[in-house]
Amino acid sequence: MHAIATPKPTLLFAIASDDVEQVRKVLESGDAGPNDQVGPQSALAFALTNDNLTHKNEIVKALLAYGADPAALRDPNLNPAPHTPLADESDVASFIDHPPPATTLEGMDPATRYFVSRADAAHTRQTSQLIHRSFFRPLTRVRYDVVGQDRALEQLFRVLSTHSQRLSVTPIVVLLCGPSGHGKSLLARKFGSLLDVPTHTVNMTTLRSTHDLWQSYSMSPYEEPSSNTLAQFLLDNEGKQCVVVLDEIEKTENEKALWSLLMPWELGRCSLEAGKRHVDVRNVVWLGTSNIGHDLVFQYHESRSDPDAPMTREEYSDLTSQLRPRVSQCLGASLLSRVTTVLPFVPFSLDEKKAICAEAIYTLAGDAVRTMLPRDIELMVMKALPGYFPAEGARSLYRAVSNQLVDYV
Repeated sequence: MHAIATPKPTLLFAIASDDVEQVRKVLESGDAGPNDQVGPQSALAFALTNDNLTHKNEIVKALLAYGADPAALRDPNLNPAPHTPLADESDVASFIDHPPPATTLEGMDPATRYFVSRADAAHTRQTSQLIHRSFFRPLTRVRYDVVGQDRALEQLFRVLSTHSQRLSVTPIVVLLCGPSGHGKSLLARKFGSLLDVPTHTVNMTTLRSTHDLWQSYSMSPYEEPSSNTLAQFLLDNEGKQCVVVLDEIEKTENEKALWSLLMPWELGRCSLEAGKRHVDVRNVVWLGTSNIGHDLVFQYHESRSDPDAPMTREEYSDLTSQLRPRVSQCLGASLLSRVTTVLPFVPFSLDEKKAICAEAIYTLAGDAVRTMLPRDIELMVMKALPGYFPAEGARSLYRAVSNQLVDYV
């Protein structure tokens, strides 16, 4: 007699441990898949119905980021309904089957509802296909770190798809433009970590000359401390995939400091010092963040018939065409002509603001979250929404939630 092989319940243990990193580690290793069954349920349904999880929202996002299919929540074989007995418990016909409330959109908090709906949207699946077979595929997970900016991500994936198919011979240069607090720096920060490639972040406000650019140290608190300058970083990663983030690029004191970017952005070659050999930077992805055009973004947003609705592709394309001349005026036509794409970051829709507020509650409330009922979270979100200031973005919502929590505690 042969023993029946059973799959290792590593994903079940990872989810039940309430440890987001363990869930990611299991999924990354391939020991389990995001759509595996955990007992009678899909992994996604198991996480949503587990009331003992303090980090439920983060675990659900991790499952979605690695490909968990929300359609499983509508499948009674993967999301079995609890049997609710009526008056006569001996009558089998007195049981009514309904999906567990926590697995329905109506039973989710605003953040979980937003991310599950996002993963289930046809638009999400279509744009993910653009880079499905490329080196950049892990970037699809950024949707579960950054709220909103669907059109910016769609255009970014199109650019990366073109580059992956060798339909473009110039390096990738992307400018993320628009108001503060809407995800530009977060996307730039996640770019390298999701691809698992080295990243060097330059604080462009400190530059005074072209020499300062190459001698600048990485200034991001989210990266491993390094004593390497940008020049040394490019030499160490010559010919390899890596990311250089130019933060607040328009705030460079002397615009001449940007001139040294002309050759690497056009030819993929970099002259770090006069008389020295050129360095191969063709595989560097250059990401610039900027507030250029934030007033234009707000004006365009308010002129729409329904500002609270997500922006359509046509609207986003129109906004981009209006923004590019602004960027050219600020940075110069010569530099902009070498930029692959300019991506406007736009104000949040109503559902996106609700999701941010709910995530702020989970982040700021600590252990108090355990005592909060879904209706408490929903009520706090609604009270925090008026505190949204477009010019401050998500920061204003976090502040509003913080004030609500003081009253709640």
